[in-house]
Amino acid sequence: MRTATLGPDERGAALARMAERELDILVVGAGVVGAGTALDAATRGLTTGLVEARDWAAGTSSRSSKLIHGGLRYLEMLDFALVREALKERGLLLERLAPHLVKPVPFLYPLQHRGWERLYAGTGVALYDAMSVSSGHGRGLPTHRHLSRKRALRVAPCLKKDALVGALQYYDAQMDDARYVTTIVRTAAAYGADVANRARVTGFLREGERVVGARVRDLEQGGEFEVRARQIVNATGVWTDDTQKLIAERGQFHVRASKGIHLVVPKDRIHSTTGLILRTEKSVLFVIPWGRHWIVGTTDTDWDLDKAHPAASSADIDYLLEHVNAVLAVPLTRDDVQGVYAGLRPLLAGESDATSKLSREHTVAHPVPGLVVVAGGKYTTYRVMAKDAVDEAVHALDRRVAECVTEDVPLVGAEGYKALWNGRARIAQRTGLHVARVEHLLNRYGSMVDEVLELVAADPSLGDPLTGADDYLRAEVVYAASHEGARHLDDVLTRRTRISIETFDRGTRSAREAAELMAPVLGWDRSQVEKEVERYEKRVEAERESQLQPDDLTADAARLGAPDVQPI
Repeated sequence: MRTATLGPDERGAALARMAERELDILVVGAGVVGAGTALDAATRGLTTGLVEARDWAAGTSSRSSKLIHGGLRYLEMLDFALVREALKERGLLLERLAPHLVKPVPFLYPLQHRGWERLYAGTGVALYDAMSVSSGHGRGLPTHRHLSRKRALRVAPCLKKDALVGALQYYDAQMDDARYVTTIVRTAAAYGADVANRARVTGFLREGERVVGARVRDLEQGGEFEVRARQIVNATGVWTDDTQKLIAERGQFHVRASKGIHLVVPKDRIHSTTGLILRTEKSVLFVIPWGRHWIVGTTDTDWDLDKAHPAASSADIDYLLEHVNAVLAVPLTRDDVQGVYAGLRPLLAGESDATSKLSREHTVAHPVPGLVVVAGGKYTTYRVMAKDAVDEAVHALDRRVAECVTEDVPLVGAEGYKALWNGRARIAQRTGLHVARVEHLLNRYGSMVDEVLELVAADPSLGDPLTGADDYLRAEVVYAASHEGARHLDDVLTRRTRISIETFDRGTRSAREAAELMAPVLGWDRSQVEKEVERYEKRVEAERESQLQPDDLTADAARLGAPDVQPI
């Protein structure tokens, strides 16, 4: 069973190897596309490096709607190719590549008009199901069904009776986006890629017109070094234009950022056994089941302020509450909101002035010799984007390179997952953990669950829940630092777990205990623990303040009041 450890020692060794030899491929940016590109390259037998300025998925790829879907609204736009491609990928992820991470989720679409709307929407959903099955990877999900108003209110009692005349129910899939990216990175490392987060590209190396490498600064240990590579792939998402400026090249296209915000509310605030998809005047609104919570989102507005920490304003929150409350019998209030997060979609500019109509297609370009740029696209089709980027890069290599094989390469944790799931009661009995806890661990780590349980066996106190966040074991914090590349408290509370959006205190009650659990793994002294806790608390305070501001400008200014993780 293939696995990979991404602890402090492994990170240092990976950086040293990247500095010592010329790579075939160096990938810049470890969001879902960059991580997927590193995995694609490594599984073709190419010597591969992956560097990320912050943390795995620290940008867009940890702040999505957490959906793996074909995109019903793209079907309405008649973008059949994109929907077909995405539905194939959805099936692959559910059935073969990541069954431990990607799960089916039902959605109810309330109908508000009699007759024509059921025919119109029903035809669209029927086509959606048919395209899924025809892809060869869509038989694992139930097909859609038509519901009367009475039956719809039975599965979603939260809805106002006058908000619908009937409904359609269909299935898509969801995952924890940041955990998914971390798993891709670990899989790439398991196949030989050298990976390092907190390693910022500060410039590119040139020989004439050709890009032959990058200057990389280690933001943890200090120092700058050169990484030489035959081809570099720029997979920096909304930072694409900024990265291109390092070689004084804007590139052949422009990437525009669209902000989407999401609210997280407790499960008991919305009485439903299914997710909801609602039409708004601008786009669609999702109410998505999320463990003991719901995620409500999203907005779609242009953003040209700070890319690292996009801020949700009071107006954004009010917009979502207003639209979801239009159909809820018991409306949500600000007091119901446990968490808020904002992310930026990288959209290819040029097709439309409205960000909601910009292309979700991706583009791959070779603006200068030695440098490939991949941008645009959607989370679900990351594997296709990665394949296209590596295909473009290998054209310039002076040898024959194998074709893409990632369609048949399960992510670490997938192999043996279903057998372990079937035996979860035995695992619970063996470890003394409740079976619900074992299920939680299996759906986060898959067959790597044994690595987490070994920590508990060595120190039974790690089998206790983390203070202030009962859904997570103390062992998961230690594992995040020892095996998953977490370098700072924010990495654990925001991305390795979702404590920062799943608790009313936004993780401040858990912060000190989590930092103390990380300290021995990362070699922190007492002052570093205090620094990590203080920085996290100030981040939460700044985010809360930003969410009280009336618009983007004031929200951005408030959010930037918190100190970031500082380079050495």
